[in-house]
Amino acid sequence: MKKSFEDALIGRRSYYNISNESPVVDYEIVHVLYQVVKHVPSAFNSQTTRLVLLLGEEHVKLWNIVKHTLKEIVPEDVFVKTKEKIDKSFASGYGTVLFWEDTEVVNKFMASYPLYAENFKTWSQQTSGMHQFAVWTMLEDLGFGASLQHYNPLIDDEVKRMWHLPKEWSLVAQMPFGLPTSSPDEKKFNPLEDRVKVFK
Repeated sequence: MKKSFEDALIGRRSYYNISNESPVVDYEIVHVLYQVVKHVPSAFNSQTTRLVLLLGEEHVKLWNIVKHTLKEIVPEDVFVKTKEKIDKSFASGYGTVLFWEDTEVVNKFMASYPLYAENFKTWSQQTSGMHQFAVWTMLEDLGFGASLQHYNPLIDDEVKRMWHLPKEWSLVAQMPFGLPTSSPDEKKFNPLEDRVKVFK
C-alpha cells in the first residue's frame, strides 16, 4: 500500500461523484482482489466469499440491469431521480466489484460442524464484510473513489444469467468505483466514549 494502514483507513470514504477514468492499469485492480481474497480471514478457513470484477461495457451492463429492474417496480415519478442517481454515481464509474457468498460452501460447513451450524451464515456475512472493507480501502489507496450499494436480491437472478454465475452464489453487495470528481461530504462522528469502553 502507498499509505500506512491507518491513513488508508481514515481516507476510505463513500464517493458518489466518480468518472470512468482510472489512475492505474487494470492489473493493479485485479491484484487487489487477488490479495484480498487470498488473505482476508474466514471462520474455519471456509473461504466462502466470491468476487466478480466488471470493467468497461460489462460494468455498464450491470447498471442497466439495475435500472431496468427498478423501472418495473418503482413509481415513474420516483424512478426519474433514481435513474439520475445511478447514472451519476454508479454507472459513471470505471468498474464495479460484486461481492458474493457461496452458499454451497456455507451449507457444507454447516453439515460438517453441526455444533456450530447456526453460526455459519452469520460468519459468512462477517467474512463478506471484511472483504468489502479491504477492497474498498485498497481501491482508495490506488486513487479510486468507491461506494457500497445493495440492489440485491432484486438483481441476483438476472446478474447470474448475464455472467453465467453459479446458482449457489448469493449476492451481498455492489461496489462501483472510479476516479473521484469531487470530495465527499464532511463526516460526522458520534462521541467515541459512547462507542468504545476500556476497562483496566
